[in-house]
Amino acid sequence: MKCEPKVMKHFSTVHTSFAIDFTFTNNITILTGLSAVGKTAAYSFIRECMAVNPKIVCLNYLDYQKNVKEILMQIKDKLIVIDNADILLDDETRKYISLDGNNQYLIIGRNPKNLFTTKDNLFELVSKTTDEVTEFRIQPYF
Repeated sequence: MKCEPKVMKHFSTVHTSFAIDFTFTNNITILTGLSAVGKTAAYSFIRECMAVNPKIVCLNYLDYQKNVKEILMQIKDKLIVIDNADILLDDETRKYISLDGNNQYLIIGRNPKNLFTTKDNLFELVSKTTDEVTEFRIQPYF
């Protein structure tokens, strides 16, 4: 399912010796990959940007006890970044996200089940270190 990004096509930030440079090609971007590649670190850098960018909303395992679907239903015109999606999202919430035309999503996790996953929205995190700065980018998983 190919759908243009609703909120932002590009996101970048710098945090100490880390830089994030993400280009979004789809309204739902699923970021997957092995443990310890930096997915949660990237999430934490994006979360810091919430203080200055009102278009970003971040959710993670700390929101486990909350009704995530109810939270999502009240949000409009935001980039919603969800870390630990495997833990946080039940099947009903995943289906809601797949059909949500009000927001854009960056879903971080290893289980893309019920998110209408295609090769167009499945990505992995890659990093490159140059001059002591590690840059994180996303690239197609396949």
